[in-house]
Amino acid sequence: MLHQKSYQAKQCGPHFFEPKGPNAPKWYVVDAKDQVVGRIATVIAKVVIGKHKPTFTKHADAGDFIIVLNADKVVFTRNKWDDKLYRDHSDYVGGLKTKTAKEMLQRHPEEILRRAVWGMTNKSSLARHQMKKLKIFAGAEHPHAAQNPQPLPTGATRHSVVSRPLKQA
Repeated sequence: MLHQKSYQAKQCGPHFFEPKGPNAPKWYVVDAKDQVVGRIATVIAKVVIGKHKPTFTKHADAGDFIIVLNADKVVFTRNKWDDKLYRDHSDYVGGLKTKTAKEMLQRHPEEILRRAVWGMTNKSSLARHQMKKLKIFAGAEHPHAAQNPQPLPTGATRHSVVSRPLKQA
């Protein structure tokens, strides 16, 4: 019986990914303006982890870099601006701090998307390394022009994220 060989990505050096070659990570740019947080976070998480590639291997970093622009213009559905709570604890007694999504948008707009993507990853040292590939900016400009980022390919995105913005009533 013939056995077909399968590809397994290798962890190359301290980067966890191949810095050069056909499997080297690419840079993509995503505009988050008028996008629902959960829907765009699933697309971003899939690309950062590397599940959009046929060479995905669970134990190695096969993901690409993502630059997210206009993170301060994301939207939530329904009443999540007031009802969704972000909790942080200082590990001291009574050290629980709670912020609503509206407060989080005013203080740290990038953190909303970062936490949404982090919630969709495995909680491991590899996932912490993969999250470093996520670059989120509140405005429309970024300092990564030298990496020549491309728009995200349509095969990795959902149609609702790319084509039509959310209608606001």
